Amino acid sequence: MAVSERGRGNATIFIVATILIDAIGFGIIIPVLPRLVMEVGRLDLAEATRMGGWIATAYALMQFLCGPLAGNLGDRFGRRPVLLLALAGLGIDYVLMGFAPTLAWLFAGRLIAGVFGASFSPATAALADITAPEDRAKRFGLVGAAFGLGFIIGPAVGGLLGEFGHRVPFYAAAILCAINLLFGLLFFPETLPPERRRPFSLSRANPIGALLSARKLKGVLGLAGILLLWNIASMVYPATWAFFSIAQYGWSNQMIGLSLALAGGSMLVVQGAVLGRVVRKLRERRTAMIGTAVAAAGYLGYALVPHAWFGLTMIVVTALQALIQPSLTALMSQRAPADAQGEMQGFIGSLNAIGAIAGPLLLNPTLSYFTGPNAPVHFPGAAFVIASAFAFAAFLSLALTRRIRDVGAAA
Repeated sequence: MAVSERGRGNATIFIVATILIDAIGFGIIIPVLPRLVMEVGRLDLAEATRMGGWIATAYALMQFLCGPLAGNLGDRFGRRPVLLLALAGLGIDYVLMGFAPTLAWLFAGRLIAGVFGASFSPATAALADITAPEDRAKRFGLVGAAFGLGFIIGPAVGGLLGEFGHRVPFYAAAILCAINLLFGLLFFPETLPPERRRPFSLSRANPIGALLSARKLKGVLGLAGILLLWNIASMVYPATWAFFSIAQYGWSNQMIGLSLALAGGSMLVVQGAVLGRVVRKLRERRTAMIGTAVAAAGYLGYALVPHAWFGLTMIVVTALQALIQPSLTALMSQRAPADAQGEMQGFIGSLNAIGAIAGPLLLNPTLSYFTGPNAPVHFPGAAFVIASAFAFAAFLSLALTRRIRDVGAAA
């Protein structure tokens, strides 16, 4: 049975709200995490930076393992139960992390959050269920806009609440999850009708199985490689920004939160007001090329100019990187059949998670080394140099891979 117009409206609201809640919950803890790690683990900034990378990796590892599982469960049982379960689990996790007395608790909390944070895959698949292929870049732009808005609200609120205690933001995130769960229980319809569901296959519900299935789709693996390069580059913000801005600018929790809110606001403007127009004119491939070029230049600017005013300026300029993810996601989604959208989004989620694993393992130790006592030179921008190189590699890959073609135009 097709979803009614009103049902599509409610589904869109809930999906966007779920992504928003995930982004707020993720962003709300970023400003307080460095000092919380230092407090709980009794570490200095350089050691906390390294530990923060491992904590981020633990979260991303579970996202990597559970992304295809969540997507395939959604293809079999529908999007609604998977999304509601994820929201309930996240809410419980934030409460547990708020009480964390040791680093081990923080690690355990991030592992649990990674499991239930895999809601991105069924959420984007649900959006694909109710959207025509040619309109998906624009609709996925809503997802990016929600994430951008979450990065306005989350870090700003986290920085503000962090002034009252490093644990307070976790309780606020739990309350937001509970509110969205209640809305979903009352108003979110199932978007995947029974006739479009397929049997659950454990061989496809894991990262390797998803990769083997995705390689059968023409053009997907090339796009996957480009997306992976970009994901590693883009991790420089969530993995290192809070630590970098303390080392480079000496910012407080509140200033870190406000700077991330500025980043989220700038990306929201790009997603909401720029993306659709650029994709209509240039299509998805060239749109992604613009984003990767600007990101590569902007990241290098962070590294080489150690002034806070310039860093704030670069936050606004590099917001054009918000063009990249929805464009690449749309290109990959257009190559998957209707009954495998959940699997495709799960595969994309796994690629995002691989980047989120590799990024902290590469970027955080680099930042830790160049801000530690044994560094040959104090250079907090070293991680941004590496991120710039990966962004430039993604740009070159898009420019040189001629086989990538846009399947449909965005409306």
